[in-house]
Order: sequence, then C-alpha cells, then structure tokens
Amino acid sequence: MRRTLMWKPNATVAVVIEEAGRFLLVEERILGELKLNQPAGHIEHGESIIEAAIRETLEETAYHFVPRFLIGMYQWSPSERPELTYLRFAFAGELTGLEAGRALDADIEQAVWLTRDEIVARAEQHRSPLLLACIDDYLAGRRYPLEILRDFDR
Repeated sequence: MRRTLMWKPNATVAVVIEEAGRFLLVEERILGELKLNQPAGHIEHGESIIEAAIRETLEETAYHFVPRFLIGMYQWSPSERPELTYLRFAFAGELTGLEAGRALDADIEQAVWLTRDEIVARAEQHRSPLLLACIDDYLAGRRYPLEILRDFDR
C-alpha cells in the first residue's frame, strides 16, 4: 500500500488597500533582500482569519483596517521549496486610522503607497506571485462577502 503525506498548508492572510490609485504595501527584509508584499502574515492559533488580517495590517503598517470583502483564496508553493505550501486569504477593506509612531514588525522596513505600474516595475522585489494576483483580482472587481468565512471556534 502506497503511503501519502498529509498536506499541511501554511494559512496566511493579506490585505489589499487602494486609495487614489495607489496600493498600500510593505517593504520587508527577507534573508537580507528588500521585498515587496501586501500587509500579510500567518494566522495565529486561536484567532479567526479576519482577526489575523486586522492584526497583521496594524503590526506591519500601523494602520487600523476594517475588512469589507474577501477578494480570493490562493494556493502557492515556492519553486525553491515545493514541500511548502501557502494558503492565502486576501481581503479588501478600508483604513480607519494610523497609529503614528507605532513600531512596525522587526522585518518591515516601511509601509509604501505604489501604483500598479510602480509595483509591476519592481517585479524582481515581489515576495511572491500572489502580490500582483491579489491586486489584479481586486481591480477585476472580485468581491465575496465576509460571511463566506465561517468560524466555529467562536
């Protein structure tokens, strides 16, 4: 009998925020290299998917975020580590304030606002192909109600 390995993806969240044609991204240091990503991160034990998106946005940008829609769910395995899989839940919403002076996560250099063209021009710095996929899905009008996510731990 052939034995298969159980698939255990890394559950993550990401946030797409657009204001006046610019998107809120973070510049972060990954193994010494500067990378671009949405405010994003892992879902922590005991928190809901939506709570993770709110927390990660605050920790990485100092902005308070209110999710309004799910843009999509994305599965990705990096070519250099095919045994690793990310399952990303991407949200759109609005910012409700900035905590000026708040320290950002240690690996975050800064939050930046860039147009889609500026993001494409920096493609070599994208943390993953999910960065542009989420933005393009947002621009294509993909919006799913938050009620699609059901949390039975609450």
